[in-house]
Amino acid sequence: MIKQFDRVKRDLIGQVAEFKTGGGTPICVGIVGINWAARYHSFDGEKEYDTKGTSLEPHPVKEAEKAGERLEREAKPAFDEFLILRYRATNAEPFPFEWVDEAATAMAYGALLIRVSRKYDQLFGRQ
Repeated sequence: MIKQFDRVKRDLIGQVAEFKTGGGTPICVGIVGINWAARYHSFDGEKEYDTKGTSLEPHPVKEAEKAGERLEREAKPAFDEFLILRYRATNAEPFPFEWVDEAATAMAYGALLIRVSRKYDQLFGRQ
């Protein structure tokens, strides 16, 4: 996850710049998922492997907090709104998925939608 961080951050910030070159007043919202799984099955081209918890193949949970902190610090400032969704997924059959805290996720997402709606109303005259 961390080894891809700079590319992901660059892509996120670059997308905001692209939106803003078109004119108008875009409301830029970033929503990023971070996997907190204890183990993960990875696909890298033709190569497949399970994380081993080593520095070369760390489990997602070992990097999740650091990745989230860096995204908050380095990518979030480019956006009007930014949300990190925390989940667990192994990417292995039977492909289990769960939110780290489903109630908090639903509340944070709902609050983001309300803030974006209010920003839209402010920008385009509905108050």
